[in-house]
Amino acid sequence: MTDFYLLTFADENNRPTPGIRVGDQVVDLAKAGLKVDSTLAVLAQWETMEPKLKALADELATPSGVAAHLSAAVRSLSATKLLAPILYPGGIFCAAANYTDHMKEMSGREPPDKKVTRPYFFPKTTVHSIIATGDEIRLPKISKQVDWEAEIGVVIGKPARNVKESEAMDYVAGYTIMNDLSLRDQGSRTDWNFRVDWFAHKCFDTSAPMGPWITPKNQIKDPYNLAIKLWVNDQLMQDSSTKFMHFDIPEQISYLSERLTLRPGDVISTGTPSGVGRPRGIFLKPGDTVKIEVEGIGTIKNPIVQGE
Repeated sequence: MTDFYLLTFADENNRPTPGIRVGDQVVDLAKAGLKVDSTLAVLAQWETMEPKLKALADELATPSGVAAHLSAAVRSLSATKLLAPILYPGGIFCAAANYTDHMKEMSGREPPDKKVTRPYFFPKTTVHSIIATGDEIRLPKISKQVDWEAEIGVVIGKPARNVKESEAMDYVAGYTIMNDLSLRDQGSRTDWNFRVDWFAHKCFDTSAPMGPWITPKNQIKDPYNLAIKLWVNDQLMQDSSTKFMHFDIPEQISYLSERLTLRPGDVISTGTPSGVGRPRGIFLKPGDTVKIEVEGIGTIKNPIVQGE
């Protein structure tokens, strides 16, 4: 069976187009005969579409090469401009302080007892925030402390409501990478009765680099044994593993689905490990480059510029 990766790319007219990556090639799904116009449309039919995408990947990988009927649908990955894989999710749900090593570096505290607490989430804007690998991260003028957070995003593949933990993984289509950028000097309010301001802390233009594609769930054998690395320029800042995830993926899905219906294409950003900038007083500045690599999923890279 041939591995494939679901993605969005810019076609000849710069229009977002759904495709799959197979090796060093990209297949335009519509030109390959699948009647879909976005990755959201693919995810909305994931249970029936995944077998078709597997068959297409297997056909593309045959020793005889690309079949004649697929030649017009295939392009090289190196010549393809990738866009964010989902344009746009209905929701991004971010797990706060969900890695035990990150909890310790931020507060010095031990993780909470799961017997007496539940996952903690905040929403992040989608259209305003999501950018692709290669796109510029624009630092807002209101902040001098823009921090990085390398995370694994879980992509939902069918509607999920009141889901049991034992069945939660049945609702997962795959995984992507997200950088949950944070304005560390904007998250605490002194002018209001509520001191914590998650919106100001987490939501700004370009605050959610995502990609480079969606790796199907079945291609990741163990999501809790993946290396997560982040570099700022050439300096390795985050070098950790998903083994430090406190509330696991089924626990997160179950918790969220008690409150709302998770929909195909929704992304659960599952938390970041240790190595963020705040404990060291290091923050992003114009001219920097941030690169994230997650084992088995891919790599995203974004230059930093001054924004408005």
